[in-house]
Amino acid sequence: MQNEKLRNVAIIAHVDHGKTTLVDQMLKQGGVYRENQEVVERVMDSGDLERERGITILAKNTAIQYGDTKINIVDTPGHADFGGEVERILKMVNGVILLVDAAEGPMPQTRFVLSRALELGHRVIVVVNKIDRPDQRIHEVIDECLELLLDLDASDDQLDSPMLFCSARQGICSYTPDDLGTDLKPLFETILNYIPAPEADVDQPFQMLVSSIDYNDFVGRIAIGRIERGAVHQNQEIAVCNYHDPDAAPKKAKAVSIYEFDGLSRKAVTEATAGNIIAMSGIGDITIGDTICAPSAVEPLPFVKISAPTMEMTFSINDSPFAGREGKYVTSRQLRDRLFRETLKDVSLRVSEIEGATDAFNVAGRGEMHLSILIETMRREGYEFQVSPPRVLYQEIDGRKCEPMERLVADVPADSVGAVIEKLGSRKGDLVEMTPVGSRMKLEFLVPSRGLFGYRNEFLTDTRGEGIMASVFDSYAPFKGELSRRNTGSLIAFETGESITYGLFNAQERGALFIGPGVAVYAGMVVGVSPKSEDIPVNVCKKKQLTNMRASGSDEALRLVPHRQLSLEQCLEFLADDELLEVTPKNLRMRKRILDHEKRMKALKGGKK
Repeated sequence: MQNEKLRNVAIIAHVDHGKTTLVDQMLKQGGVYRENQEVVERVMDSGDLERERGITILAKNTAIQYGDTKINIVDTPGHADFGGEVERILKMVNGVILLVDAAEGPMPQTRFVLSRALELGHRVIVVVNKIDRPDQRIHEVIDECLELLLDLDASDDQLDSPMLFCSARQGICSYTPDDLGTDLKPLFETILNYIPAPEADVDQPFQMLVSSIDYNDFVGRIAIGRIERGAVHQNQEIAVCNYHDPDAAPKKAKAVSIYEFDGLSRKAVTEATAGNIIAMSGIGDITIGDTICAPSAVEPLPFVKISAPTMEMTFSINDSPFAGREGKYVTSRQLRDRLFRETLKDVSLRVSEIEGATDAFNVAGRGEMHLSILIETMRREGYEFQVSPPRVLYQEIDGRKCEPMERLVADVPADSVGAVIEKLGSRKGDLVEMTPVGSRMKLEFLVPSRGLFGYRNEFLTDTRGEGIMASVFDSYAPFKGELSRRNTGSLIAFETGESITYGLFNAQERGALFIGPGVAVYAGMVVGVSPKSEDIPVNVCKKKQLTNMRASGSDEALRLVPHRQLSLEQCLEFLADDELLEVTPKNLRMRKRILDHEKRMKALKGGKK
């Protein structure tokens, strides 16, 4: 039997193709807001970081009432580093809305999320978004979408997917590319007619797969998932088991509170039946992939294991001369507790303790973006710590050392193609495909993940800021050989003190600076980049010596070149192997692992022997 009054859909797409904006409009037109209610844009991106960067990091659930049917909507992340979220969310739904930008067309992440949806046999509604863009190429994008479906071995049903054309920003949708439409009614109607209602076998014992986890300081972990069969009542005894751990005895627990999604809020209910997406609190150490069932019928549901991380960094306590000045949480115990608490919410993150080191932890994630979001979040919470440069995780496959490869798609102006191919070639990238798109060129490469460290800035320089690039993890391939990480050196502060215009003026002849005057520095801190390949010590605290012949105001006024302010990602990309990034709530400081100049030189000579 099916619950005809219910539909469960996920919205999937590449970064920035308009998923969250579309959900905004669906909520508005689904009557979630009162007539006079003030509405924030991108209401689903609730985190500060999500709103600032314009990306979705965690999947969010919401529900709207259309006529007498309830539509549960899941807004998923588009960024490749949060792909772990997308795979699991698709287990909760019966169909997907695939959003494609009318100008960019299908991108690497579109391929990744669509392949996952097709493997699960989901029905797909293709929505070409942003049809009001001046550079839209709707008819070409339609062909590209069909090619992508063919490429991914879609079934005949999936190839017949309905196609809609919309502008999420204006909240309009139509059945044909030439007609603009007036509202999102065609989308709602297509969801009702094309996406199947969930199976609802109410007479069987209760069973639910946990597809997502929320965390609340008051109640702890909250399990979110779709009820596969049966019904659950508040305070009912339940059992928790896991498909990948068949020998473990099922854990007993109690369904303390049950919530259904209603608009943007959760509504407490006393019971819920099959087909519904619910949130349940009261189970302490529940994790994604666990099955919650009735104690009388303990049957775990199969579940795709979460993909292994591909990148790792070392987080350690801050031991610089400025340690403890700016942060609220500075001890190794506080750092350890915070990192392990993150693994409760983020299942694609791995934290491990390093043998013999009590104050350092290895943190592995899905990519640079994934880890930098964690660093930025902790920094805002008042943590002070140090991180090492990111490094990729190798795997042994058939006796050979293999490394993660990324599928990178770059959309660049025609006159920048040569520079991009040359740079990626030197980073062991292979050009797979090259397609002209209007006056631009679309390039597709397979590049080792480590080859992309520090490349984004070069890419923007080579394409004069006009290039768009996106990458997604592809597979593991045999090790491609050594890569030179960085062909520039660092300018290193020679003494501890405060940077002074006179010292900076002399130092800027050696390279580009990262700091201005009046900044506290310590010996061994990186204050700029040198065009030569070796590091150069500079004294940015040097004062002008005054004599009875020279006054401080005489001579010409010193003109400083504006310094480069690096963001967190740029700092991580810049770090050399012997450098660390000191992260505090107020500052990001790059430094050498060995601060003392003499000891550093000795270590360098010892390493070269």
